[in-house]
Amino acid sequence: MVISDNEQSLTVNLTSEHKELLKLVRSFAQKEIMPIATEFDESGEFPMATIKKMGAMGLMGLEVPEAYGGAGMDTLAYVLAMIEIAKADASHSTIMSVNNSLYCYGLMKFGTEEQKHAFITPIATGEKIGAYSLTEPMSGSDAATMASRAVLNAAGTHYIINGRKSWVTSGPVADLLVLFTMTAPEKGNKGISAFLIDARQPGFIRGKKEPKLGIRASATSELVFEDYACPIENMLGAEGEGFKIAMTVLDAGRIGIASQALGIAEAAYEAALQYARERKAFGSAIGQFQMIQQKIADMKTRIEASRALIYNAVLAKERGKIDGSRFTTEASMAKLFASETAAFVTDEALQIHGGMGYSKELPIERYYRDARITRIYEGTSEVQRMVIARNELGLR
Repeated sequence: MVISDNEQSLTVNLTSEHKELLKLVRSFAQKEIMPIATEFDESGEFPMATIKKMGAMGLMGLEVPEAYGGAGMDTLAYVLAMIEIAKADASHSTIMSVNNSLYCYGLMKFGTEEQKHAFITPIATGEKIGAYSLTEPMSGSDAATMASRAVLNAAGTHYIINGRKSWVTSGPVADLLVLFTMTAPEKGNKGISAFLIDARQPGFIRGKKEPKLGIRASATSELVFEDYACPIENMLGAEGEGFKIAMTVLDAGRIGIASQALGIAEAAYEAALQYARERKAFGSAIGQFQMIQQKIADMKTRIEASRALIYNAVLAKERGKIDGSRFTTEASMAKLFASETAAFVTDEALQIHGGMGYSKELPIERYYRDARITRIYEGTSEVQRMVIARNELGLR
């Protein structure tokens, strides 16, 4: 990837390494994930075998340096891979996004050397599954209202954690987690701290698995902490820095979800394009009709606009690696537009397919269901608009 010194002339160029990765991931996704996607969507079973293969390919830690078990690539590589995996199955891409963006990115940015080796390496290599836990039953977009607590014990060696977390992606199978909980409730957002959690330890309880509309093979559950003793050396960052860490990590997560949304949209669009060429009505292929052509034109335009916004966010993130700048607005714009594009494109693709689009015989209805979550997690569309506007207005 090339980043120009002039911010107004940023360009994205695929290197030979990017092209080779794209070829490899596309082949894997089409041959090994796509054939099983419907089966796992229907059963809701976690696709552990293919996730382990993705880990062996380096897809669970694409931006993690090789020293910590990762592939040592850049954000563009991650985006390219995410799009291809999402085109085959959104559930696999959700698991991949959490491991890369929400888990590994936060530890790489805020973790100590000891924490990186102990908590990143097994995730980046695919040996273990990671998770990110911020949301609670009564605390979604407003993190300051979370009810869970972490209290330092009398000996000063452990934080004792109690509380309930909800909507934890990979919660039913996660081995290691980044947990956000209150250490000083009276301070609001500034009283949140982050902890690295080993799920094998006492006091960690997996709650009910959520029966979801879409991304059904991506397991999601509640997590319960009952007097869980977390060593002080497993605090990520300093006490009270949890909210800052969570929001920084979500910037990266939003690029991942934007890429997922684009992949879903591309899959639906390609299916609709093929159907419009082959399906005949009134003696002609339906692609000959102007109303279908209008849909195709609008779908394609929104897809390419989404790609441009994602690449803009990629470049902003890479620039931040050099100068330390945030990429919040770019990530939010990409996530907002791509997620709403996924909704638009899957809806239009279903309409083009007519009754067949509504049938489970084709994957169109799965694309439609899977696309819906992209406007909710990693910050709703309403939150994205608020973030973009507040940043533009200079509000805090």
